[in-house]
Order: sequence, then structure tokens, then C-alpha cells
Amino acid sequence: MFYPLTVRDFLDRAEQVYPDRVAVIDEPEQPAASLGEITYREMAALARAQAARLDALGVPVGGRVAFVSENSARLLTSFYGVSGFGRVLVPVNFRLSTAEIGYIVGHSGADVVYADPAHRHVLDALDVTHKFVLGDDDDLYARDAEPRPWDDPDENATATINYTSGTTARPKGVQLTHRNNWLNATVFGLHTTISDRDVYLHTLPQFHANGWGMPFAMTGVGAQHVILRKVDGTEILRRVQRHGVTAMCAAPAVIAAALDAAPDWSGDIPGRDRVRIIAAGAPPPTRTIERVLDELGWEFIQIYGLTETSPLVTVNRQRAEWDALSTHERARRLGRAGAPALGVRVTVDADGEVLTQSNHNLAGYWEQPEATAEAQAGNWFHTGDGGIVDDDGYLVISDRKKDVIITGGENVSSIEVEDALMSYPAVKEVAVIGIPDDKWGELVTGLVVTDGSAVSAPDLIAHCRESLAGYKCPKRIDFVAELPRTATGKLQKFKLREEFWSERDRQVN
Repeated sequence: MFYPLTVRDFLDRAEQVYPDRVAVIDEPEQPAASLGEITYREMAALARAQAARLDALGVPVGGRVAFVSENSARLLTSFYGVSGFGRVLVPVNFRLSTAEIGYIVGHSGADVVYADPAHRHVLDALDVTHKFVLGDDDDLYARDAEPRPWDDPDENATATINYTSGTTARPKGVQLTHRNNWLNATVFGLHTTISDRDVYLHTLPQFHANGWGMPFAMTGVGAQHVILRKVDGTEILRRVQRHGVTAMCAAPAVIAAALDAAPDWSGDIPGRDRVRIIAAGAPPPTRTIERVLDELGWEFIQIYGLTETSPLVTVNRQRAEWDALSTHERARRLGRAGAPALGVRVTVDADGEVLTQSNHNLAGYWEQPEATAEAQAGNWFHTGDGGIVDDDGYLVISDRKKDVIITGGENVSSIEVEDALMSYPAVKEVAVIGIPDDKWGELVTGLVVTDGSAVSAPDLIAHCRESLAGYKCPKRIDFVAELPRTATGKLQKFKLREEFWSERDRQVN
């Protein structure tokens, strides 16, 4: 017997086993009316109503539906209301500029775009058949209709297209299939030991690699979701206390926010010996991991992956053999990217690049067959990261071979930032690199050669803000006389990075 794996399996099980359990506690303070507390029975009904609404709009199986929103119960439900009925969800980074969002919507071919009220201005710039501002439920749900069934479900059909910045100025659309998402979620849930006793706080953007798969995994075991619209350290601690949160996923900047809020917290830190925080995006310093273990009393788990790998590649979680070690030594070991997850193979090629094989590597880049073939050459996914596999079998990321900066957990294409800076008349040459930063992991930094005209760093940063999302804009501008190049004129960024990274063991932070 063969039965196709689809993402709807997770909500179907939750509705059958936990129909009257509170599934989601929505963000109470948001421009769109909060859905409040809804049960799994109600969540499943909303997913069907959303599918019925898309039926009425004439969106076929395989049609793309874009969603521009902060974390919300509506976006969480859309993973099932859209993808669960054979259509393709395109969750868009709401932090992007209007032009960037317009490119993604156009490139994906989305016929329907839903936007949070805070981003209604984006819709004005889009040329699409159907566009709606969230908040009026009739825009999203047809509550009195039953959706057409997905007659021929296919686990290899594209479930989501997630756009990611890479080595090109334009983001690439990562096609993740139902099989990709299903296996990533179940393997992730296995390694993090989730259960129906969990309460999951959405500190990770749901658009970001589909919340790494936790929207699926936690739903499948009947755990409770607590929505957080905007990261705030004090609010994270408050919700851990109020709702009994047991798990969250986070970039290093989110961990820093919780640590910064802890000294001003009145009473014991909530969640001690209960919360596990799962980090990715960049390896935090050993000292940060120590502080999570000592000051918060939370379990620290690190994973490594990319949007293209759904994203799980490796997992690093404290082992029984480490229990007697000092906090510092445990933290040092937890700073590695981790050991391959179940069903994942990892190797390092002769050039030091990390390669991986798994059942949840991307199907391809949307409408970019050449980029797909290059990334999947030899039936291995080429991560673009440099690393080693140590004697324990753990992957250690040591360098980033592709021209990407990871700041606050978000990928930034240095080429894209360079293009923005070069469009300023006084800029003659430019190189953009990431430098170590304790808060953001890496700081987007522009090294600029001018034509001699008067120009300031604030001038250039403001100029970038006209065309780039805020997190992509340089936070630092250094004016230099020249940039190092080879005899053939190729820019040698490794030399520019040396000044900032020379005292570091790894060329990532």
C-alpha cells in the first residue's frame, strides 16, 4: 500500500484526536482582529473555509497564494487551508521592501495575495487578480461552503515556495514539497521530543522556512500554539509564565532579547528546567549558551540547516554522556552545528564545502532549472558553507563560502546591498561583508571607495533604505582608499574580512 504524505495529515490528526483542545492562542494586539483562542476543531473548520474561498476565487490545484504577515493564527491556519488542498503557499518576509515583495509575488505567479493591515500599502503596488487586507474574515473564509477535495494528492507536489536571499541580487524561490515538509517536521519533532504536553511559542517568523516545520510538527501532536507577533524579551518571559510555554525556536538575536530582559524580571525566571529553546541561523558564542543554561535555566538545542533543506540538517542536543561536565564545557560542545539528523547524510568535499543528502532537500528553485542543477550537482545539495566533521561526528561550520551575511537570523545577499550602494552617485567601488556582532551575529558593513565627493555614512545608509528592507541595510560604513583585488581584478573579500575576524576561530558568528 502507498499513501501519499501531505501536510494536511498534521491537522487531520489534531482534529480527530484533540478536537476540543485549545489549538492556538492568537496574538491579542494586532491590526487585524485577533482570532483569540480557537480549538483544533475550529482551526480545521477555518482551513476548510479558506480552501472553499479559494475555490470560489477559481484558484486551481497548484495555484500560488501569497501571504504577507507577521505571525498570526490566520497565517498558521493557511499552511493547511492553502497547501492542504493542493495549492501552493508563498509565505513572504514582511520585512522586505514593497519592490522586493512585488518581485516575489510576480516571480511566483501568485494570483491571490493576503496582507496584514500593517502592510496594506504593499497591495497597492501589486498587479494581481485578487488581493485582500486581513481582518475581514469574509476575505479569507467561505464559512458556509465545503471545499472541493484534492482528488489526486501527490506528496511530490510543491506545498510551499519560500524565497531566500543567496549569492544573487534576486531571491530564489525554494520549492518544498509535501514530502519535504512532512519528513522535516516529523524528524525535527523526534529529535526535540515534542508531545501533546508541549506549549509552543512562535518566536520564529512563520514565513521563515515555514517556521522550520514546527507549525506542522506541533499541530500533529496536538500541542498548543501561542502566537507572538513581535519579538520582545520581556514579552517572551511573560508568555512563558502565563501560558506554560515549553518550547520555542529562535535566532541568536531572540535569545539575546530574552537574556537582556532577565535581569529586570521580578521573581524567578519562568520556565526554568522546562523550556527548551532551539537555535539556528548562526552559532551563538559559548558564553551566550552558558547564560541560557545558567541564567534562564532553559535547555539549549542547536540545529543547522537552510531553507533549501526544509531546513533540518544537523541537531546538537545535550547527551547523557555530558551530564557531569561543567556548564562551560557543555556549552562549548553545544556550540557545534551538530550531528546529522535521522535520514540525513553530511559530508565535506575537497574544497571544504558542506554537502548534504536527505529526503527533505528542495525539489528545485522555482523557474530556475540551471540554479537547481548547480545546487544539486552530484545528487548532493551544496550548502555554500565551509566546515569540518570533527572526531565525534559533529559538523562544525567554519566559514561561509557563498556571499551571504546572516544577521539576526536573516540571510542578506551582499551583492544586493552592493548594488544599492553603487547606485549612489559618489560611490566608485564598494564591498559589503559581515563582521562579528554580539547582538546580531553579523553586522552588515559597507567598505566604500568614493569619487572624492562629500558623502557621509548616514547618507549612504538612508539611500539604501529607499530600496532595501531595513535589516539588509548597512549598519556600518567604512570609507577606504582602495579595495584589494587580484591581478585579474577580482575582489578579495577574504582580505577585507581578516581585519575583523582574525582573532576568531570561525569565520561565522
